[in-house]
Parts: sequence; C-alpha cells; structure tokens
Amino acid sequence: MRPIKYQNFEDLVQQNKQELLRDENELEQIELRLEKKQSDKKSNPEHFSSYYQ
Repeated sequence: MRPIKYQNFEDLVQQNKQELLRDENELEQIELRLEKKQSDKKSNPEHFSSYYQ
C-alpha cells in the first residue's frame, strides 16, 4: 500500500487553527513588548533620545 502523501482536509483545518492560535499569541507578545517599550520611552525620554540623533 502506498503511503499517504497528503493530509486529509480535517487534519489541515486543525493544523491551520493551531498555527493561527500560535500566530495570535506571538503577535500579542510582540504588541506587549512594543507597549512596554513605548511606555518606557515616555517615562524616560532622555534614555531613548540618542537613538534618534
């Protein structure tokens, strides 16, 4: 019997859902880091001023 080369539709749907959840989580982490960086910048602007000169 030949090995199955392709996943069935349900498996692909499940895999896509898992990937989407993983991507959402990763985006959330990036957004949190960005918010933290922005709040740090607002609370201590002179620390960041050298980045923009």
